[in-house]
Amino acid sequence: MSGIVVIFDFDKTIIDIDSDNWVVDELGATDLFNQLLPTMPWNSVMDKMMNELHLQGRSIEDIENVLKRTPIHPRVVPAIKAAYALGCDLRVLSDANLFYIETILKHLGIRECFSEINTNPGFVDDKRKLRILPYHDFHVFSHGCTLCPPNMCKGKIVERIQAELAKEGKKRIIYLGDGAGDFCPSLKLGGNDCMMPRKDFPVWDLICKNRKLLKAEVHEWTDGEDLERVLLQLIGKMMLMEDENTNQMFDCKFETIAHEVLPKPLYVP
Repeated sequence: MSGIVVIFDFDKTIIDIDSDNWVVDELGATDLFNQLLPTMPWNSVMDKMMNELHLQGRSIEDIENVLKRTPIHPRVVPAIKAAYALGCDLRVLSDANLFYIETILKHLGIRECFSEINTNPGFVDDKRKLRILPYHDFHVFSHGCTLCPPNMCKGKIVERIQAELAKEGKKRIIYLGDGAGDFCPSLKLGGNDCMMPRKDFPVWDLICKNRKLLKAEVHEWTDGEDLERVLLQLIGKMMLMEDENTNQMFDCKFETIAHEVLPKPLYVP
């Protein structure tokens, strides 16, 4: 194992769309979703939507079949497999839900690549209905972060991961994300870490406006092909900074995994 932890957002990062919108649209419930959205937090809307779909006769299998058709860039799965093969500890940190994420990752054959999935609980209850609950139960307590939605502060989750890593020895983090909710965790990264925001998406805009607040290096990406190039380059750079034995192992693995010379990434101004 290398000393590198790669944390992936899920929607519009691993997959190319928002999974909640995808399920709602594909099951023909867009109008109802749009009516409910102004009345309650997004996470609560999705739980309500699952109940409505259940009442309409939609089955768990219907939802699974929609999830298995989720669009994904063809280079994302190879990038994840390559990072895993190089010994990185891969994790998911997402405001989607566990049922969606595990269904898609298993379908893609990469669930075993991830040591941890941090997301909203999503499970099938005894009535065969999908329930989607908040990661932080905001009905009971507030996580106290003004940057994040009430159901999840990704920054606090990154801090918990950092505390665990500190006990295991020094490790570096690469964080990939696209949404506004990925800005808070980017502020928690240290000077030896790297933030990979998706260019021209909300987190990119927030970083551009607040670049001095980030300690981590910033390396943007635009699509799955870019994600693969930049991520493998950063992993290579970090591994070359580790001890001599790790370097030798990396040289051997990387030659077989990388298919082309990786370009120097661009930097956020």
